Amino acid sequence: MTEKHIIAGSGGFIYTDWQLRVGPMLQYALKVSGKERPKICLIATAKGDDKSYIANFYNACSFENVQASHLELFTMPNHENIEEFILSQDVIWVAGGSVANLLAVWRLHGLDVILKKAWEAGVILTGQSAGSVCWNVGGVTDSFGMNMQLVTNGLALLPYTSGVHYDTEEQRRPLIHRFVAAGDLPDGYATDDGVNIHFIDRTFHKAISDRPNVFAYRITRTEDGSINEEKLEPEFLV
Repeated sequence: MTEKHIIAGSGGFIYTDWQLRVGPMLQYALKVSGKERPKICLIATAKGDDKSYIANFYNACSFENVQASHLELFTMPNHENIEEFILSQDVIWVAGGSVANLLAVWRLHGLDVILKKAWEAGVILTGQSAGSVCWNVGGVTDSFGMNMQLVTNGLALLPYTSGVHYDTEEQRRPLIHRFVAAGDLPDGYATDDGVNIHFIDRTFHKAISDRPNVFAYRITRTEDGSINEEKLEPEFLV
């Protein structure tokens, strides 16, 4: 049976000398692929396929031993056979941005089904922020404005809540607690900035980080309806 990997949360690329670079956590995902020169594909739907971000992605990858490509959906797909293209990749990186828009556009193009096939075939799915929430049942999002709102229509490859930017955006923690306690979201995991979680199949494997003094968290609803938050020490990759 093919082992399935999702490595996502609140980290990935980093800025060094004012340029985007492949960070330690994305390098970790590339190593998990086991390929000498892995194929990595950017999906930047959540950023509206922003041209400057795509250019920065290629620049960052030029410093690594990878084969970089991207899938563009605005204003039209840049690959005639999206499924064939996606299934040929080793690692998929999903950029942050609007998770609500991402999910709507993906479903319009059938990319939700294609990405599930890729995951089942062993393609490593990675991402940051919206690129983490999307693989889960849901979380909270600023897709609709400055006040965070509930999102529950993720791809649900992982049966969890994904709480991103847990230490830097003050609305997120109390809302995640509130929605999990109310049963609007399932139990799940949260990540401080600079932390990702590696799931093998649908099981927590480990948390990883690209900086010290940041954490992942396991969030569960207790029998009396309160919230238990367990701090998880990540493996520091630097």
